Amino acid sequence: MKKILLIATGGTIASRDTEEGLTPELTSEELLQCIPEVQQYCCVDTVQLFNLDSTNMRPEHWLAVARLIRERYEAYDGFVITHGTDTMAYAAATLYYLIQNSPKPVVLTGSQVSIHARDTDARENLRGAILYAASDSGCGVHLVFDNKVICANRARKTRTRSFNAFSSIDYPEVAYIRDGEVRTYIQEEYPGPVRFYDTLDSKVCVIKLIPGMDPDIFDFVAERFHAVIIESFGVGGVPCYDNEEFSRRIGKLLESHVKVIFTTQVAHEGSHMALYRVGLGIKKKYELLESFTMTTEAVVAKVEWALGQAADDEEFRRLFLTPVGNDWL
Repeated sequence: MKKILLIATGGTIASRDTEEGLTPELTSEELLQCIPEVQQYCCVDTVQLFNLDSTNMRPEHWLAVARLIRERYEAYDGFVITHGTDTMAYAAATLYYLIQNSPKPVVLTGSQVSIHARDTDARENLRGAILYAASDSGCGVHLVFDNKVICANRARKTRTRSFNAFSSIDYPEVAYIRDGEVRTYIQEEYPGPVRFYDTLDSKVCVIKLIPGMDPDIFDFVAERFHAVIIESFGVGGVPCYDNEEFSRRIGKLLESHVKVIFTTQVAHEGSHMALYRVGLGIKKKYELLESFTMTTEAVVAKVEWALGQAADDEEFRRLFLTPVGNDWL
């Protein structure tokens, strides 16, 4: 029988209704007690690492999750992390880069309604996550929600209240949970050895372009951040407004060794800056990095990870452009 470690960090799944609104209070043991049937097919131990609303989760917490998994890696066959849904896509993407090439499954899940509520998705999601973590096909870092197994760097929260809250962006779900079974559609292979990382640089910001935006915002970025991810229009359009100020300010960022990465604010089909004149010129001029079909959450995670490993601009560029799993597919 496989051994699974359940790591609880809080979130809606562990919340109680208080006078100040839903607040994470349930322990990892209490979560497990709500689905006793899973003990029929695996042995589950629990750890209460945090008990936070995911709005308050940040990179230092995900580094702690990765450290815990690293410490317990040899003792368990799989790992399940319960997490609030609001930042779970960021958590999943970050762990995707912190824990690479793992033949053992690392699975994130949560819920839209507390596990103590009558009409909740929590028990099904937690049961499904443990089932996938204990399956023979489980490997790598994934998010399980609404019976879908989603590659961690492709997950995005696309609904605020519905049970089918997460979507896999421009990549198929790798498996589904049906009738207590894992039905695998993409057979992934992570032969190991697993590689853990323990450094992130979170001095990263995301700027979403809007029509008429003042390029002075980039002066603020240059003083405070090590990298900026720009969500551009369409496939990668950058305004010039007849004065080329956007281009000039982006050039100044690069001169100051601030990394600049372009993505798109459109949910599907990715960026392609070279398609239009409004993107091609600036990309060629500065040899700009772009993320193509990566989600913004995954770009943030990879940039923070690459900044944490890179000694200089060229090393950062190499790390960002080197595929990790399916991030460039």
